[in-house]
Amino acid sequence: MEGEQPPRVLSLVTTVGSQADAQQLAGLLLERRLAACVQVEPGLVSHYVWQGRRCEEPELRLTIKSLPDRAAALKALFDQHHPYELPQFLSTELDASSEYAAWVAESLAQL
Repeated sequence: MEGEQPPRVLSLVTTVGSQADAQQLAGLLLERRLAACVQVEPGLVSHYVWQGRRCEEPELRLTIKSLPDRAAALKALFDQHHPYELPQFLSTELDASSEYAAWVAESLAQL
């Protein structure tokens, strides 16, 4: 329908320091129905300043696909289970095809 807003999905990006941490976090997100999909990208090197010290560390990027109404629950899970003291929590709402948005919603609703 003209003027109708496309469905929205939430894309959340975080990083972790190991494959084991990535697998654990991805597993929790899927198990608790907070993510329909978690993509893990290895091979990053992050350069940053932490507590006054310059750091260079290998990391893995996790891109988490969810729904906008799950953002608070995702944040709460990160607060409890993310391995970093200050985890990256960057989220964006994106327009999605109705089919993809329906799959995300269905994935999060499964028991």
